[in-house]
Amino acid sequence: AMEDVSAKFVSQKISRTRWRPLPPAALQSPDVFATGSWDNEDNRISIWSSGDLGNAGLNGEYHGEPRLLCDIQHNGDVMDMQFLDQERIVVASSTGTVTIFRHHQNNQTLSANHRWEKAHYHVDQDTSCGGAACTGVVCSNPEIVTVGEDGRINLFRADQKDAVRTIDNADSSTLHAVTFLRTTEILTVNSIGQLKIWDLRHQRNEPSQIFSLAGDRVPLHCVDRHPNQQHIVATGGQDGMLSIWDIRQGTMPVSLLNAHEAEMWEVHFHPSDPDHLFTCSEDGSLWHWDASTNVSEKPSFLHQGGRSTAYLSHSTINQSVVSAWLSNDPTKDRMEITNLIPNQTLSVNSLDVLGPCLVYGTDTEAIYVNRQLFA
Repeated sequence: AMEDVSAKFVSQKISRTRWRPLPPAALQSPDVFATGSWDNEDNRISIWSSGDLGNAGLNGEYHGEPRLLCDIQHNGDVMDMQFLDQERIVVASSTGTVTIFRHHQNNQTLSANHRWEKAHYHVDQDTSCGGAACTGVVCSNPEIVTVGEDGRINLFRADQKDAVRTIDNADSSTLHAVTFLRTTEILTVNSIGQLKIWDLRHQRNEPSQIFSLAGDRVPLHCVDRHPNQQHIVATGGQDGMLSIWDIRQGTMPVSLLNAHEAEMWEVHFHPSDPDHLFTCSEDGSLWHWDASTNVSEKPSFLHQGGRSTAYLSHSTINQSVVSAWLSNDPTKDRMEITNLIPNQTLSVNSLDVLGPCLVYGTDTEAIYVNRQLFA
């Protein structure tokens, strides 16, 4: 499917790629995305148009590479970023600073809208080198949660100067990523293989639950929550394994799936078709995990857009919907796994998926857009 992919060489190593969210009930495909760079003299936040759809060839195939709309200098490596809304992007820096950038669509410019200097720092917040990398950010407008190398969790509000809440010693190891479980609960993953749930309504600074990978304490780098079933969580870590967790039961993963040969940097459930999951790795691969393959043989009663089918589980008496990700042995359901970039050599650092579109960024100083993911 490589011919569906358009590439753009950008002479910067790309650490993050994110689609701009579509307005509610929008029917069009996503058309604008943001990137952040790392390990360059001059790092940048850039906004791109994903290409000219008017350029469709004779067979309706898509031509045209991503086009730069605007960019702005960013201090430090971009460690993570997420759109807060249609216009604002929250960016986590290796300097420990968290910045909200605004994309002005009328004149295509970017400006720094708000900045929390050294939201993350090592003991001495005052010294020039005291910043600790802010490793992860997640937004639920107007709330913004950040985690860092300093084991700190911050809760910010987009319209407030100071942090609403800070959990100073949330973790004694590096927190690598964070996601919302529900509006008042977040989930963090750390460098000793633990997953922790934090209830933001409680003032005490301890997690409400701790899960962990048995044995090896492999650092976890990324986490994502199933969009419809909030108890299902996927994580990826240093050994390239994909772990699926059911946070209602036990303290260990429901399944461990052999995946990449090096660090897994990001994992994302497809937001509207969560039987599809995507992972990318230091080993230069980007995998599409399709758990919906055997759908035709299963009694279905729910079709979402034709492709995703929730099916009845024979094991449950009340015939509730069971996720494909929770079967004890996903392989026996013949999960289909496709490496979307067979010949890539350097790290694929980031991916994002929305509708039929995938965008990913690499250390080959290029960004790639696939607009026909399910073609």
